[in-house]
Amino acid sequence: MSNDLPFLCRIVGLVILVSGAAHAVELPSTANLQQQMTVPARAVPVYEPHLSVGDRHVAIEYVGFRAIDVLERLFGRDWRRQGETVEFRALDGYISRIAVSRFLRENAFLVFARKDGKAFTVDNLAQNQQDVPLGPYYLVWDNISSPALLKEGASKWPYQVNEVNLVTLSDGALLPKGLDPRLSGGAQLAKTHCLSCHKINGFGGEKFEGNLAEIAKDMSEPEFVRWVLTPSSILSGTTMPPLSDRLAEGERQRIAKALFGYLRAVPVLP
Repeated sequence: MSNDLPFLCRIVGLVILVSGAAHAVELPSTANLQQQMTVPARAVPVYEPHLSVGDRHVAIEYVGFRAIDVLERLFGRDWRRQGETVEFRALDGYISRIAVSRFLRENAFLVFARKDGKAFTVDNLAQNQQDVPLGPYYLVWDNISSPALLKEGASKWPYQVNEVNLVTLSDGALLPKGLDPRLSGGAQLAKTHCLSCHKINGFGGEKFEGNLAEIAKDMSEPEFVRWVLTPSSILSGTTMPPLSDRLAEGERQRIAKALFGYLRAVPVLP
């Protein structure tokens, strides 16, 4: 019997892996997607958050499709019932997780080119990067018709997207048993502002190594707040973006301190 266990474990693991990936779809080439869609690609004007600083809004027109139309094409008409979250995975390890309900409330587009024919790249000012490739796909939001979206900056604008998943996620890694339930707000802030790139106890993006719950415990609150608000003051040339400058300074301070309080409290899980 013991000789069979490794084989059986591999079979069970394979079943779990396949089950967990059932809704994962690698995006087709842009030419293929245009052939599959029943409507033509359209011009999408937005204020580009990677280029907009302070009160200066830089408008760019991209070309693409409504995100909900692409999701329906990829997953079928019942896509919104196949998971609570749409997960966009990028070539660089960035993972953006956005509630299905948001796509029903706000206008999002999966774009693949600029309307003016210029290179499909962007200068990511917050991350000290120039001519960053946006393709194969870039998720953008109509922040011209919905000015409230401007305050978010670029936090839900993943580029280099090559895979889309429909998932229902557990917060067990972020809110383990025994943790003060009042810290759930800090966990939500971490999901919003940190976990597209970083991880907490294995949950999060795949762009950087390390467990934020462990890293924060080696920092003082002033040092952590400074790291979150002005990363380049901690590490010159860093690609880590600061919290959006569209938020009031008091709100930025509040978020940074709430993140620190949560990360200091959450246990580091093996």
